[in-house]
Formats: sequence, structure tokens, C-alpha cells
Amino acid sequence: MAKWGSPGSVRPPVRHDQRGWWAGVWQHRDVPEGDTVFQAARRLRDALAGRTLTRTDFRVPRYATADLSGHDVDQVLSRGKHLLIRVVPDLTIHTHLRMDGTWRTFRAGQRRRGGPGWQIRIVLANREHEAVGYRIPVIDVVRRATEDDLVGHLGPDLLGPDWDPDEAVRRLAADPGREIGAALLDQRNLAGIGNLYKTELCFLRGASPWTPVAEAGDLRAWVDLAHRLLDANKDGHAQSTTGDTRPGRRNWIYGRSTCLRCGGRVARSRQGGPPQDRVSDWCPHCQPGPVGA
Repeated sequence: MAKWGSPGSVRPPVRHDQRGWWAGVWQHRDVPEGDTVFQAARRLRDALAGRTLTRTDFRVPRYATADLSGHDVDQVLSRGKHLLIRVVPDLTIHTHLRMDGTWRTFRAGQRRRGGPGWQIRIVLANREHEAVGYRIPVIDVVRRATEDDLVGHLGPDLLGPDWDPDEAVRRLAADPGREIGAALLDQRNLAGIGNLYKTELCFLRGASPWTPVAEAGDLRAWVDLAHRLLDANKDGHAQSTTGDTRPGRRNWIYGRSTCLRCGGRVARSRQGGPPQDRVSDWCPHCQPGPVGA
């Protein structure tokens, strides 16, 4: 078994053709955000928790020789968009899916489905199940006592048992000049919102992603709506902000060329400076855009 040292992250290089292969597929799948990571944790918990690992395969250089077979998995939980798999006696496998990653679970001997074999980054197996991580860009194996080095910076978890809307409001309000879109994506303010929910929250609140926090209105209404949206989707099979789970009607503007409400063209621009810049969508008929747009 490999010797475990200080915490470290593994971000394997993406093959040139990987994003090309995935770009045509990802838009038809759920985006890794707090609700889908919550679901992934539940699937992994059902497959792994309380069982002994019979095989592990870390296909990343830092942990290529690691072998956790013979160890029990005692907990699997999500923290915002992070996944923690706790292994007896004192190790934690931490993963972050970013945009493309996904965990799939299979019964022992079942044919794998989730992508080409070269996209597999991690395999955890027991006698009954196999958990396979595809395209996962961040993998860590750390002592459990050091988990806070990886997730201690996170704000209140929108789907956590300790969700604290007042603290989320306090953190958002601490930087009143910041653009609300960037503030919502900052996991130090509240954990679990990605670009999908940021986009749809701004639309539903009738605000521009570029609106300063101080001018965004009732921040408690923002965080309560965020909680309702993620909570409504954490047990479902599709991410929907409209209440309609039919394909093509799940979101108001995210991933769409036209607004579901008014039918107008959806506009798109970059927001923020590199490397933190993200695409922001808005409907010019239903909400304001960036200054000068």
C-alpha cells in the first residue's frame, strides 16, 4: 500500500480529443452542481458504505500504486460540490467533478457505461458493486483529520443538514460591490451553486448577473430560492428550474438559444477575469445585461 503524505490534488491533463468527445454530450446530461453531487453521494453510499473494498484502481499518477483493498468504507457524503468517501481507519477519498466528471455505480460483473475506458480515473469495488469515476479532474487521498484543508473554506451547504441561510446572507453581503453572479458561484459564500443555478437564479429574480450585490435586492430571498431549487431537484432524475422535467422545458434560459418565457434570443457573455471567468447567459427582454450590452 502506498504511503500517505501531505494532502495533494491530482488534475490529470485532458486529452485533446476528450473535450471534443464530451462537448456534444454534456449538454444533454445533468450538470455537476450541488444537487447532482448530493445524488452521486447517495448512490455511492448505497453501493459502498458498510462494505469491504476488494479492489481499488487509482488511474492518476500520484496514487497509481495505492491499494485500499481490505479496508471498509464507513461513510460517503457530499459537501457542496465535493464528495468525501471515508475509509476505515482514517482515510478520506476526496473528489470534485468540475464540469465533466461523473460517478457511476454498477453491480459486480455488469457492463460499464459512462464513457471510453481511457476516461476512467478511479475504480472502487466490493463483492457486490463497483463504483467508477469518469473524467474526474480532482482526486485526493488524505488523512480524515485533514479534510478541512480541502473543504473547510466552504460556506453553508445548501443541501447540508447544517444549512444556515442567515450565514449565507452575511457572507454575500460582506462584499456589496461584487457582481451577484460571481458572488453566487463563490463556494465560500454558499456551497452548491454552479453556472446552471447561477444563471437561472438571476433570471428568476429578474436581475443581471452583473448587478452589484448591494443592488440585488433581498439577499434572503436569493438564498431561500437557491435552497428551494436545489432541494426540489436533489431527489429527481432531471435538473429543472421551471417545474417541468420534459426535455427542452427544464430551464428558462440555461443551455437554451431562446427564452422559455418570452421566446426571445438568449444572450451570452464572459463574466469575471481569468482564470475565474465563466459564461453568463441572460434574456435581454426579461432581465438587464452587463453595462453597455
